[in-house]
Amino acid sequence: MNGLMQGAPERKYQQPEAGLVLTEGRVVAGYASLFGKRDQGGDVVQKGAYAASLKRLAGAGRAVKMLWQHDPAQPIGVWDEVREDATGLWVKGRILTEVEKGREAAALLTAGAIDGLSIGYRTVRSERDGKGQRLLSELELWEVSLVTFPMLPEARVSAKGDAPDADFWRSMAQVFDDARRSMAERR
Repeated sequence: MNGLMQGAPERKYQQPEAGLVLTEGRVVAGYASLFGKRDQGGDVVQKGAYAASLKRLAGAGRAVKMLWQHDPAQPIGVWDEVREDATGLWVKGRILTEVEKGREAAALLTAGAIDGLSIGYRTVRSERDGKGQRLLSELELWEVSLVTFPMLPEARVSAKGDAPDADFWRSMAQVFDDARRSMAERR
């Protein structure tokens, strides 16, 4: 099926192959999406899929949002740079450690407990190929989230930091309790 496809918001979880890098405890950079890779949902993002969306956002003076686990009520930072290159969608931004979830996210990234990025988008154009894949040729990008479970499991994330202390483990337990409650509420 070729052509314009309208639909509900979608999300793609992935661990960037080149790694998600956390520096200075709050600057994060890596690939949020890789071109030509089939994800666990059978989708393949094609080169140029984000170009029109990024141009529209820039023209309107808006930016792609940085969220925690796709929760629009939990922005945790800002993406200072979002661009396509030959590999995929590259992002660089700052986690706002002045925000509680931002501090938690930075701690979890540093410890390696969180290691994925995920895009939130709407499909504008796609088609099915003969292999059961959906080829995504144009996407309206809304947000890039730091997430627990990525869609491309073969990709890896790396972050460096000091060993976690007791406060970190308490914070991590709270994050998982919050996530469990949030998931239960959505059912």
